[in-house]
Amino acid sequence: MGILKGIFKARDKPQNTLNSSWYTFFFGTASSGKPVNETTAMQMTAVYSCVRILSETVAGLPLHVYKYNDSGGKEKNLKHPLYKLLHDEPNPEMTSFAFRETLMSHLLLWGNAYAQIIRNARGEVIALYPLMPNKMTVDRDKNGRLFYLYQQNSEDAPAQGKHGQVYLSPSDVLHIPGLGFDGLVGYSPIAMAKNAVGLAIATEEYGAKFFANGAAPGGVLEHPGTIKDPQKVKESWNSAYQGSSNAHRVAVLEEGMKYQAIGISPEQAQFLETRKFQINEIARIFRVPPHMLADLEKSSFSNIEQQSLEFVKYTLDPWVVRWEQTMCRALLSSSEKPNVFIKFNVDGLLRGDYVSRMSGYATARQNGWMSANDIRELENLDRIPAELGGDLYLINGAMTKLQDAGAFYVE
Repeated sequence: MGILKGIFKARDKPQNTLNSSWYTFFFGTASSGKPVNETTAMQMTAVYSCVRILSETVAGLPLHVYKYNDSGGKEKNLKHPLYKLLHDEPNPEMTSFAFRETLMSHLLLWGNAYAQIIRNARGEVIALYPLMPNKMTVDRDKNGRLFYLYQQNSEDAPAQGKHGQVYLSPSDVLHIPGLGFDGLVGYSPIAMAKNAVGLAIATEEYGAKFFANGAAPGGVLEHPGTIKDPQKVKESWNSAYQGSSNAHRVAVLEEGMKYQAIGISPEQAQFLETRKFQINEIARIFRVPPHMLADLEKSSFSNIEQQSLEFVKYTLDPWVVRWEQTMCRALLSSSEKPNVFIKFNVDGLLRGDYVSRMSGYATARQNGWMSANDIRELENLDRIPAELGGDLYLINGAMTKLQDAGAFYVE
């Protein structure tokens, strides 16, 4: 025990490389020469779309607090203090959707999401307020215990105390980390993929400047003699032919002047192909199917449904589990954890088309492991009263045990 305790105390301060001397390597200017941070990255349509898709999906999932009942099953714990906070209103200023959308966007851009936990005198959670990741520092005290330092200003919620640096214990913070160096503080996906994002920014800026400067990106006007006022000729040329509105106009050259283009065309530079590739590159960072970013080049009617199911299974589900386990760890008391848990409902996203669902329900109903009310609940329909057979479990009469085969004919 002494060895393990010593190792624990000797652990470094929780951090990712953004908070260390490697900051300038991971964040700052990309190889393309463009500054990359959360703000500039969100100006890219592909990054904005990925963040929006994942944030809105997690925010829109039904979130419930459950408890185990005496029969060994589970049921919604509507009377639990956390139920209203997580399902409806985590604080007086935000809905549950807005709260989860905000934290999920922080998680995708900074790699960490923080919320302050407000408790009453009995230790019950009464409110949750989002905290900005770029103002939070995670550290250890001399005994190896974690603590949080938050730099607060007038932009933050008034319930969080006075302005300045605020000390928060781990019990006061809901911290959802993404993939990280030490499992305590997550990477910033934008920082780790800054070159891919920077190339996308540079490509988009090149396209914008290309159309701003006309159909040809650059060229020279050749004159057989000496021009008395070259600046006037340049201004006259630009006013007539510069800009996308003047593209493809017929140029009239006098006095033997010739126009010689010196720039390569976007086709030669594979400009459009580069832009398409960067969309897939950014989609790869967030593991979002390209068809959800309106890139349908490699999608078809037969594979889009499968890609959507894979999105739930391989992209959304890991985030959901991360949320669920962190909320159970931080918001539930030690006495509650064996009997109470928090869970998202992703069944609605996993449902297939109407015909496939009806076929599956019919199989379940005929084989006796779903009742009519079980099916109607999944379809958000009203329950059939028990006296009318809504809770009955039926089985096909043609099915029987092997040893009972022919028993009906035995006299």
